[in-house]
Amino acid sequence: MERWRGKWALVTGASAGIGQSLAKQLAATGVNLVLTARRVDRLAQLASELTARHAVQVEVCPADLTRPQAPEEIFGFTQQKNLHIHVLINNAGFGAYGEFHKTNRQRLLGMVQVNVASVVHLTHLFVPAMIERGSGYIMIVSSTAAFQPVPYLSTYGGTKGFDMLFAGSIAEELREYGVRVTALCPGSTVTEFHQVAGISSSRRRRQESAEKVVRVGLRALAQGEPLVISGVRNRLAMEVQRALLRRMVARVTGRMFRPSA
Repeated sequence: MERWRGKWALVTGASAGIGQSLAKQLAATGVNLVLTARRVDRLAQLASELTARHAVQVEVCPADLTRPQAPEEIFGFTQQKNLHIHVLINNAGFGAYGEFHKTNRQRLLGMVQVNVASVVHLTHLFVPAMIERGSGYIMIVSSTAAFQPVPYLSTYGGTKGFDMLFAGSIAEELREYGVRVTALCPGSTVTEFHQVAGISSSRRRRQESAEKVVRVGLRALAQGEPLVISGVRNRLAMEVQRALLRRMVARVTGRMFRPSA
């Protein structure tokens, strides 16, 4: 990540959890930061801490990504300050636990706006300059929920499935232009996610630290890996699920195409 020293990175959802850890680890490498999230007080406190500890430049751009116009406002902020974003981290996101038909509709649509629409919008805004420079890095924070249906987190799982496939697709498109794209897929992580989503502590699996997840993600991004799953247990679980799915598909298609007696 030394190649990013002195460059600018934009981190969404930087006020807590994985986003906050991303900001800290990037700053420790000498990366200048644009931090965005809804909670201005947290962003300001984090900015003061990072500038004092690592002597990097940090700009704060409060934004609520449930608002469709927020990505344009963030982009406009960087344009106004003449900041060339070399690393784009699409981290902001949230979930909602419960039966789909009983979950507040506006909360579900807000989740799609943050987890999907804002990711596409911000990426589309910042990619052209990266292509023009012939260099850039984009991380999209997905989830292990992207690999299978997740009842009672159905909309969240759907958005993260989109994020993973979107990242993998544009990674191939943009590779020839010198732009690297990585989908980071954490499992259960020590963040505010469960509290915000309304998941009780009794349903939480063994959790990784946000710091460890971020180390894995940034290393993969620097190396140009299109997909990374954080944690050995999570990687094994995903492989088992893939194998089981392949076996189920094979059995179903076998019945469909079995020659008649």
